[in-house]
Amino acid sequence: MKVTLVTVGKIKEKYLRDAIAEYSKRLGAFCDINIIEVQDEKTPDRAPLSVEEKIKETEGERILQKISDRSFVVVLAIEGEMLSSEQLAGKISDLMVRGTSDITFVIGGSLGLSPDVLKRANYKLSFSKMTFPHQLMRVILLEQIYRAFKINNNEPYHK
Repeated sequence: MKVTLVTVGKIKEKYLRDAIAEYSKRLGAFCDINIIEVQDEKTPDRAPLSVEEKIKETEGERILQKISDRSFVVVLAIEGEMLSSEQLAGKISDLMVRGTSDITFVIGGSLGLSPDVLKRANYKLSFSKMTFPHQLMRVILLEQIYRAFKINNNEPYHK
């Protein structure tokens, strides 16, 4: 199983880079994990909606260039479906049973995802109705993917 995260922006804080490295290392026992960072666009303060839409479009083009045509794409979106850890594990397990060997998770930038990226999605996932910093969301997502693999392998981490 190949799991790819396509994310907007770089991680600046060392403690977040360390957590990402730790979960990436742990996930290596279960899948081929790859994290792709695309450049974020600077958003001016009080930018008009037209400028924000152009920024999302530019970031979206960068994201779409990094997604394989054969990949099952899961975008993180506030309007997506909320799942428990067990349900996420079940979704990943079902995809594997159906022969899916390539899953791409997408985390947008501070303005969200472009309509084109949302159209490319096979599934929209929400972690909460709250908004999280996209850098922190990367850690949370990696932890939940790791937890899902542990659940699917009946290993004790989950409890």
